[in-house]
Parts: sequence; structure tokens; C-alpha cells
Amino acid sequence: MEDRDALSWDDMFFELEGTTLQSSEIARRSYGRYVRGVKLIADSLNVPVGLTPKEVIWRLNKATLYHYLPTRPASDRHPIPLLLVYALINKSFIFDLVPGRSFIEYLVDQSFDVYLLDWGVPGPEDKATTFEDYVTEYLRRAVRKLLHYSQASEFSMLGYCLGATLATLFAALYPEIPLRNLILLTAPLDFSEKPSGSMAMWLEENNLDVDMLVDTAGNVPGELIRHWAKLLKPVENFMGAYVNLWKMMDDDAAVRGWQAINRWVEDVIPFAGEAFRQFVKVYFRQNGLIEGGRVITDRRTDLSNISANLLNVVAEFDHLVARSQSESIMALVSSPDKTLKVIPTTHVGLMASSRARDKLWPEIAAWLGERSN
Repeated sequence: MEDRDALSWDDMFFELEGTTLQSSEIARRSYGRYVRGVKLIADSLNVPVGLTPKEVIWRLNKATLYHYLPTRPASDRHPIPLLLVYALINKSFIFDLVPGRSFIEYLVDQSFDVYLLDWGVPGPEDKATTFEDYVTEYLRRAVRKLLHYSQASEFSMLGYCLGATLATLFAALYPEIPLRNLILLTAPLDFSEKPSGSMAMWLEENNLDVDMLVDTAGNVPGELIRHWAKLLKPVENFMGAYVNLWKMMDDDAAVRGWQAINRWVEDVIPFAGEAFRQFVKVYFRQNGLIEGGRVITDRRTDLSNISANLLNVVAEFDHLVARSQSESIMALVSSPDKTLKVIPTTHVGLMASSRARDKLWPEIAAWLGERSN
């Protein structure tokens, strides 16, 4: 018999008593493909991501401000730096998946001076951090450090998902900050309507006792948030992704992209307990951002304070953030230059799909480039 170490898993399987299967080449190939697929799924949790070269320029507790190393001389770069802000439940690599599918890599290559605020992963000691703390204690200080480090007189900010909520709250709270351009991607802002098919359904008062959850768990587990998102479209989220992997298994580049996206979907981090409680009670159930008038550190929030050039991008097929939750801000800000774009893609697809890379990213770069000189 052949040396076992030289056999693949599928060869070893067909050496066993299932001689009927051994006679079927189709079965042999299918089983081999199945075994490879399982390994690719498992390996996706460790696929290298966040590879674009960067430097640390500031830290506070677990938060880190990164500056991505330019690839062009200063004379060829846009002078207005760009700060990226992402959702509290994700890790920062969602903007920097793998080479060729990295939004940050693309922006750097397009001559932008890119910074990113990494929130870090909250532990039990962070359960008392509120949603507003992320704006007043972290985002505000990171912006101050960015302006000092870059020596720029203005900056741009791009927020994605809950990162867009935080960016909007920041802009409404600090109108004196020199924010030239504000880009919002799939921003959950207005909860006057709560479509049943969106993530909002899990946060309704009759569906969730938020006090019991936070008082019991401290921080809200990432696993719970991940399953909330998946259960909105169970067939697509639990089966569709693996069908797509099966179809692309012979394309190594496509497989690497799939693994990076799967890591994004699976690698959800805890939501700091008090931040979650405040978001649900104040900004979701009371619609606090749209209603305005909330006093934070002696400042009153007011969306009319926002006068920066605004690009608001909505994903038409987003099952997490409904279109109605993103659009209404257009009538509430004071920005004389404001654009709403509705893209035929999904929540994750807005950042990770080939359509985003080939169409949306160039449109964002063109819009921002015109307003960054």
C-alpha cells in the first residue's frame, strides 16, 4: 500500500470500504472539492489582511490612529488628509482586505493621504464606555492629532455603517472643526421608520430587553451580533456564501478575496455594553441624532451644523441598514454641496465586491479628489 503521508485526504477516503464511490470519478472529484472547500473556509479565519504599510501616530487606551505610508511624493498628493472611521463591531481590516481588493490601498494609489482610527477590541474593562465617548474622547482627539501631524488646515472624513453614525454625530457636535468633506457609506442615522427586514428589527423594545442583556453580559458578544445579521437572510448568509466559494474554487485570486470577506463576516467583535445600551435607547428608539437637541459635554447636537461637502452613498440591496435610514439627512444638513448616490449592491458589497472596486471606488476618489485640492 502507498505511504499514507503521500496520500491526499480524498485518496485516503476512497481507500476505505466504499468501493462503489471509488468507481465513480464524479464522486471522487466532488469529495475532493468538498474537502478543499472545508479547508478554505477554516483557513479564511486566518487569512492575512490589513497588509497596506502603515505607521502608528497616536494611541489612547485601545484606540490607535494609523497613517498609511504614501506611495507618491508630497507634491503629487492631495493636500487634504482623509480619515476613515468604521463600525464598532468590526475590525479595521474591512477597509484593507487583501492586495487588489483593499480600499485603503486603492486610495493611497490615488494620491490620498489616508489615516484610520482603529477602535481596538473592547474587553470587560471597557463595558462602561458609552457610544458618545467614542466621539468625544477618541474621535475628537484623533482628529486633533491628525491635523497636528499632517500640518493640514482641513481634513476629510469617511464613515462606514456605524462609523458613519459616529462621524455624523462628530460633525454635528463640533462645527468649528475644519471638516471639508464628509463621506457616508450605508449610514444608519434615521430610525423614524424601522423596516422589518433590517437590523433594526432586533433592537425594537418588544424584541430586546437591552438593560437585561447589558447588565448580564457586560459587553454584547460579537457572536450574537453576527447571528442577528445572518438570520435576516438565513439562506443567503448560511448557504449562499458557500455556494459561491464552490463556484470559484479554481480561481485562486477569487478564493483569496472570498476568504477575506468571510473573515470580515465571521470576525465580529464585542460591542461595549454601555455604548450598545446608549445607541439602542437614545439613537435608535428615541431617534436621537435626527431629532437633535441632545446635550453632550455642554454641546448641543444639531445636524444643521454640518456644512461640509457631503457624499452620502446608500446600498440599494442592504439588508442591515435600510435606505430610509440613510437618506433623510440630505434635507437636514447645511451643506451647499451634497450628493446622494444609490448603488445596486449589498451592505458588504459596497466595500468588498468587484463592482465596488471597479465603479464605486473610482467615483468616490473622483468626488473627493475634486474637493481635496
